[in-house]
Amino acid sequence: MKNHYPADPPTWVSPRMFDRLHALIVDDQDLMRSVTASQLRAMGFAKVISAKNGADALKHMRAQRIDAVLSDWNMPVMNGVELLRAVRADNSLAHIPILMITSETERGRIQDVITSGVNGLLVKPYNAALLRDRLERMLSPNARDAQKTLVQRGRDTGPHGDDQLDSPTQAPPARVLVVDDNATSLSVLDRLFRDDYEVLTANRGAAALAHCRGSKVPDLVLIDVQMPEMDGFEAVRQMRELPMAADIPVIFVTADTSDEARRKGMELGAVDFVTKNTAPRELRQRVRNFLRFVELRKQLQSEYDTMMENARLREEVENMTRHDLKGSLSGIVGMVDELAADDGMPTQFQAKLNLVRDTASHALTSVNMSGEMYKIETGRFKLVPKPVQVGELLHRLAESARAAFTHKELGVVVDTDVPVGQPIPCAQADEALCHSLFSNLIKNACEAAPARSKVLITLKDETPLRITVENKGTVPLEIRQTFFDKFVTHGKDGGSGVGTYSARMLAKAQGGKIKMATSDQDNLTTLTVWLPRQPDAPGADQVTPHTD
Repeated sequence: MKNHYPADPPTWVSPRMFDRLHALIVDDQDLMRSVTASQLRAMGFAKVISAKNGADALKHMRAQRIDAVLSDWNMPVMNGVELLRAVRADNSLAHIPILMITSETERGRIQDVITSGVNGLLVKPYNAALLRDRLERMLSPNARDAQKTLVQRGRDTGPHGDDQLDSPTQAPPARVLVVDDNATSLSVLDRLFRDDYEVLTANRGAAALAHCRGSKVPDLVLIDVQMPEMDGFEAVRQMRELPMAADIPVIFVTADTSDEARRKGMELGAVDFVTKNTAPRELRQRVRNFLRFVELRKQLQSEYDTMMENARLREEVENMTRHDLKGSLSGIVGMVDELAADDGMPTQFQAKLNLVRDTASHALTSVNMSGEMYKIETGRFKLVPKPVQVGELLHRLAESARAAFTHKELGVVVDTDVPVGQPIPCAQADEALCHSLFSNLIKNACEAAPARSKVLITLKDETPLRITVENKGTVPLEIRQTFFDKFVTHGKDGGSGVGTYSARMLAKAQGGKIKMATSDQDNLTTLTVWLPRQPDAPGADQVTPHTD
């Protein structure tokens, strides 16, 4: 199995790209933090900080500058996924790139962290070369191109680095390099593995390095630690400097099983430690299992790289599509406005033009909001709260709903507990997000309400502001627990099941929350939204009628 990394640093990588950067390692295991810290310092990172869990990491991130986070997945208190989401939800931290280190194999969970905004995935076990490669790709200004290159290599090359073609020929056996200065041990190990693998032997560290420079690069190295001239640790250290041997898994054969020896071996990418008195059958099985594991890990890493790139490509396509649609829809709105301004336009055509304009404007708003929703879902949305005249907005939406649902003869009513003549309080939120949020809720309520019934919209002068949307009819029992989940719908032809999900995300993005309640006895469904209230100030909301 040849390794797929270039002999020289990629062109997009500065030889000193890390020397001004501060890295944060998040792992609950002391040894792993120590090993990774040593690897990062060797790469040239200016500062390396460690944290035992996500909560500890957040404290460090809020107290000092951090340029990159390397986080384990499974940790107590706060795991890596929870840390990722917390960082993406914090406007002051959301820009920090995060590399997730994991042995997770469930595609759904991996897709979830990609959607949450992870910048890179590194499959365990790994060595310094693999870690550096992922960091370079994550932190480089041209990381996108680098990622594409990586993925393309994964598609174009197989486990031995050659182009893969559909062929009935059987793959060659894995190649195992055995390194031991004792001739008897070398012979025993050669006989032990030769039936299953292509075995290469070396009696010195220098000879092992020669194999790694040659045409037959091993897939796994089994190396004695105690050897003359160059011990096993030093041989592997020099091996890691060779491009084609940088990520070869190594099993050390040693009598020293101290923490210091294990730490030293792990820094060099050791995957296992065995003693010379290990039973041959056990040793053979451990090598077999690990070679299979290595192959699966490589496949997993390639799959995750592909998933990351697909997510990036999807975002790129969606951004281009939104851009083109916005241009076209804005052009339609402009042309319709010009036509409508013509005094000679017959009245019947004016009404149709107004309908076209309203439809195009609604579509334009939906396109803009899809971009905002994507940012919210991936933790990239930056809220800039401003006073929002919620009362006025609710009145406008109620009027539009009455016009849209004239066939149902609905009474769409806005009520408030603010005394008549007093200003209606403002929300401290985002106008566009509020418009989309309440438009969704009112539309859904009107769709669910029976004909000739009432949809009641209430604004409560509380802190935070409380807005309710109430309609006749109850949410079916089978979807009440998942009402705000994505793609949950019931009884709607062509319904996408994202309306209530979007409402929850839009409320949360503004520092608010939403709740659904049903009353089977009264046959009512009530959606309640809480939004941060703007501190009372002159000119908040203008005085409006108490009810519609």
